[in-house]
Amino acid sequence: MAVKITRQPKNIVLLGAATSAAALRPGSERAPEALRAAGIADRLKAAGFHVFDHGNTSTYVSQQDDEHPRAKNVNAILKLLNELRPRVEVAVKSGGLPVILSGDCVSVLATIAGTRRYFRNVSLIYMDRDADLNVPATTASGCIDGMVISQVIGRGAPELVRFWGEPPLVREPDVALFGFERLDPPEEQYLLASPLRRHPYLEVVTVRAAAAARLALERVHAANHEFVLHFDVDLINGEEFPWTNFPAAGGLSLNEVRDALCVFASQPNLAAFEVAGYNPELDPDGKGAQTLIELLAAVLSKRLEVLAGTTDERAGAANSASAAAAAGSGTVSAAMPQPDSSNSLSNPAAAEFSGSSEPDAHNS
Repeated sequence: MAVKITRQPKNIVLLGAATSAAALRPGSERAPEALRAAGIADRLKAAGFHVFDHGNTSTYVSQQDDEHPRAKNVNAILKLLNELRPRVEVAVKSGGLPVILSGDCVSVLATIAGTRRYFRNVSLIYMDRDADLNVPATTASGCIDGMVISQVIGRGAPELVRFWGEPPLVREPDVALFGFERLDPPEEQYLLASPLRRHPYLEVVTVRAAAAARLALERVHAANHEFVLHFDVDLINGEEFPWTNFPAAGGLSLNEVRDALCVFASQPNLAAFEVAGYNPELDPDGKGAQTLIELLAAVLSKRLEVLAGTTDERAGAANSASAAAAAGSGTVSAAMPQPDSSNSLSNPAAAEFSGSSEPDAHNS
């Protein structure tokens, strides 16, 4: 749809996807409310944002599903996606940044679909310890959370592939898997011939998280396309963030995750930011909620700082041009301030800000 989206960089729209239906255990459906109760909105307001809370979807809980052993809870997941998608559309149209707090990863299908209501070309940065490339034929558990990227690229459970009328939701070359280190053999085999952009854990720690993030953005054309950022908290080392269904040793440190997220979130073409995988049932004292809120506040504060700097630089340049034109015409004018060179960026954040390997228990 040809609708001009006027971005409001200080506005955040909170959405809750109250679901664990795609996961192997319940609990994460409570994530949106747990993060609200822990003060995420107040923390973001303190960081300088205007926060608009658009509430939660209905609640969808992980259950045994003998009728769909290879794609469990698929009917509940479809209901979730069809409920969340129009909420994302409204949030995107508002010009604020939709921040979707989701219990599981499958919500990204609705997030992408809602974004595509207004943007033809949408890329995906997928930050997750798992590649999520299984399909019903390759998984014994039937856990749809382990098939999310397969659904995005049009090769997963048929019911979910058809959720988007003209699959794929995102072309494979426009999807970047970032930080993954757990691959099942069928996933590894698929990747051998796939054009999916891949930035595994070892690459990220070798070249440093921020540099790897900039490379991922370049490879999915994020300077030219709108993109969705999906972040599963199980990407963080389990010693630093154990409040998720499958914490494990290894993985990126909290600082490395923060560095990468700051690069991704600072891009003007970021259309939506989804955070998934936190399970409040594993966090009785609320320490995990506070850790996650502080991480998100730091990342989004960096976004505000970068985008405000870019806007100020453009305004300064325009004022300088006006002053030069006035001087050339003989008009007396006060000296105009020059743009601050410290605000110039050598990455896609400087683009125009406008709307145009072990088998994984999680996947197996």
